[in-house]
Amino acid sequence: MARSKAGPEAKHFGQCFLFDPAEGETIIPPEGEGPGHWAGAPSVLYDSDSARFYLYYRVRKPRPIRGGACYIAESADGLAFRTIWAARKEDFDSPSVERFALAKTPEGRWLLYPSYVDGETNRWRIDVIEAASPGEFDPARRQPVLLSEPLGLQGVKDPWVMRVNGLYTMLVSYATTEPLSEADRERLHATGDIYNTGLTRSCTGLATSGDGKTYAWQGDILLPRPGAWDAYAARLGCLLPTGYGWLGYYDGSASVEENYEERTGLVQTFDFKTFYRLTAEGPCLVSPHGSGSLRYLDAVLFDDEVWFYYEYCRADGSHELRLSRVKRQAN
Repeated sequence: MARSKAGPEAKHFGQCFLFDPAEGETIIPPEGEGPGHWAGAPSVLYDSDSARFYLYYRVRKPRPIRGGACYIAESADGLAFRTIWAARKEDFDSPSVERFALAKTPEGRWLLYPSYVDGETNRWRIDVIEAASPGEFDPARRQPVLLSEPLGLQGVKDPWVMRVNGLYTMLVSYATTEPLSEADRERLHATGDIYNTGLTRSCTGLATSGDGKTYAWQGDILLPRPGAWDAYAARLGCLLPTGYGWLGYYDGSASVEENYEERTGLVQTFDFKTFYRLTAEGPCLVSPHGSGSLRYLDAVLFDDEVWFYYEYCRADGSHELRLSRVKRQAN
């Protein structure tokens, strides 16, 4: 009997988990219409103890407000969410907050990793807050996890955290230190938004921890490529386990002009050190609208599907938080 799809007989193994973003479902709409109104930067997990999905996301209005507020919401079905926690950038003494990472320890404690601009240094940083439940995080109890200065970097932000064989593994977007004139060095952190200056590149590094609170920097793992569609940014935001290694979804942009409007590329890794691009010629997931931006993707394995939550450009230029689901195929 003829087979309609290639399989192990043809030496085709595994599954590239892709989807049509236009067929996704709106989970959180932006607060207004037009460019600069965003709802997104999700961190999502399913907690089997409570049989609930937990979703972190942030909202933004056009400048000068920037990343103003962030939320954690819970859901029984992964579609309709109820807010259980909220904070504003002022709670972090910050000009802007961005993607946080949400995690749970084996002991049942919850960890939240805030990513925000330090109000004193104007540099992006990553902290950790511990709580008994995802509705009890107190920003005043945050502790530093990664600061850019000791690492010789210009900023660290947008963490994504998973636990593999007891080891907490954190993906980190970092801003490089480039050779600059004295005048440009003075501009680096003047706005508190170094990633939007064009004086750096947005790369991905790796940090690891045994307890989820103290992390060791392991160095870079994914870099932009000169002259390519991801020449300015290569921000790895999510890893998905498969039977044949890990798939990674990353936000790419060609130049600083595409900052805030990145699109998604796909990579493969077997060791978290070497990442092979599967979409070298261009992004694989884009919005059909406006800038085409589709970014900050996170994935949850649930039953026999992968649930993808992501930030998606709408026809009016705003960004919404959206969900697409993909069936897992048996080889």
